[in-house]
Amino acid sequence: MHNSILLALWALVSFILYKTVTFVVSDVRYRKRERQLGCKRPPTIANEGLLPFGISNLRKIIKADKEMRVAPYLYDRTNGLYSENGALLTTFYQNVLGSPAIFTVNPKNIQTILATQFKDFGLGSTRNSNFAPLLGHGIFASDGKQWENSRALLRPQFAREQVSDLDLEERHVQNMMRCLPVNPDGWTSTTNIQTLFFRLTIDSATEFLFGHSVDSQLSDLPGYTSKGGMEVDEKDFAIAFDKAQAYLAKGARMGDGYWMAHNAEMRAYCKRCHMFIDQYVNMALSKPKGSSTTGNGKQKYVFLDALTESTRDPVELRMQLLNILLAGRDTTASLLSYVFIMLYEQPAIFKKLRNIILEEFGTYENSKEITFSGLKSCNYLQWCLSETLRLFPVVPIDGRRALVDTTLPTGGGPDGHSPVYVRQGMQVDYSVYVMHRRKDLWGPDADEFKPERWDGRRSGWEYLPFNGGPRICIGQQFALTEAGFVIVRLLQRFEEMDGQGNSWESKKKGGHGFVRQWLTLTSCPADGVNIRLKEARH
Repeated sequence: MHNSILLALWALVSFILYKTVTFVVSDVRYRKRERQLGCKRPPTIANEGLLPFGISNLRKIIKADKEMRVAPYLYDRTNGLYSENGALLTTFYQNVLGSPAIFTVNPKNIQTILATQFKDFGLGSTRNSNFAPLLGHGIFASDGKQWENSRALLRPQFAREQVSDLDLEERHVQNMMRCLPVNPDGWTSTTNIQTLFFRLTIDSATEFLFGHSVDSQLSDLPGYTSKGGMEVDEKDFAIAFDKAQAYLAKGARMGDGYWMAHNAEMRAYCKRCHMFIDQYVNMALSKPKGSSTTGNGKQKYVFLDALTESTRDPVELRMQLLNILLAGRDTTASLLSYVFIMLYEQPAIFKKLRNIILEEFGTYENSKEITFSGLKSCNYLQWCLSETLRLFPVVPIDGRRALVDTTLPTGGGPDGHSPVYVRQGMQVDYSVYVMHRRKDLWGPDADEFKPERWDGRRSGWEYLPFNGGPRICIGQQFALTEAGFVIVRLLQRFEEMDGQGNSWESKKKGGHGFVRQWLTLTSCPADGVNIRLKEARH
């Protein structure tokens, strides 16, 4: 026992010495190159606590994560930092487990990372290796040629004629409506509508992707019987998918120590996800071409069938489908959940939006045709979506690794105006959640939900709900169209909301952080959206 303790202490001392020497040598080289390029170092955020190598800072992040408030924690920390001239500090150094990293909420720097110097930055081997057990080397977990091939493979599948098929969406919305029966008093029972949104989006996403919906919304209806014949069903998959993402998110918080989150349970969840997707891949590879048709005999568009025209590799198909399913399910369901929290908090906006919807699209029972172009041209609906995504971007925090020695245009020096040297391998993290709430960019009411702020506003790099540059989300229009359609149909049917008793409702005066967020690879309200709805009487 005594020898074991001595050995552990020796290992710890050796690690500290190694990190210290490595840091000093690296810092000397860094400063020399920095001077050669005419760059200045941004302010460094001190390690808050007694533990070295940024461990104390990491503990604060982990604590915030457990409290479901990582994004608000970063907002609070950033908004307490100012440069020597009194301006908000938008770019700074931080220590992550002994490795220096940069954090920025500056639109110019984010534009540089994502667009103007795109080839200088990538997801990096650490992030890709962290995501690989679940997502393989799909579009969200690859760089360079692998990413280019994935992008080229997937992009044609999101043409307008594919994403504007609202007949498909209406079928799944009607299933959701069946899960919202109205009591004799005209109100539904209190329901976590976020759960319905996640089921709706996985149902529509699986029909779009696989040609067959998992119909998860039907599973809780009276008289439902399972289709059977599947080794992993939609409920098993949904649980495993969420759990696996949670492990990957934990790994992402650990940086280069991501592997510590990859335990046997995580691998088992990933395996369940792969088994679920493989069932559909095998069916697609075994059926004859042109066998997918609609009820009227027309050729039905199926994402997976289209992919099999380009590749017959079952692992490649599985990984691309998992990547797209992640975006197709989580992005839209999270957006809808945040929209309904905001509409509950702002009854006047709910009423105004509903009146506009009735005027432009008719009532629930006598609805006019709802089209892709009609949704796009409904300005107030689009403003509500944009404002929700401003306050609650579905991916609030992201980052890139420098693939070569490079620079950022601003953030260096005491005043924050000089260029910043970024050496190869350095992590650069950015938060659109924080940037979207900067009062110097959005005004003193930046924390408030005000759709009217979008009247005549043309946003630039200060607004990035779907990322930007070559990696901009290829499913952006799919998500916005689906979300807009669901909002229209719900507000056609229901005229009032009640959500008293929600944890977020009791904190509505608490500013930006009143909605706890469950943050995995995406964000959603951690406490659900428990509301009841009053059916309109016409």
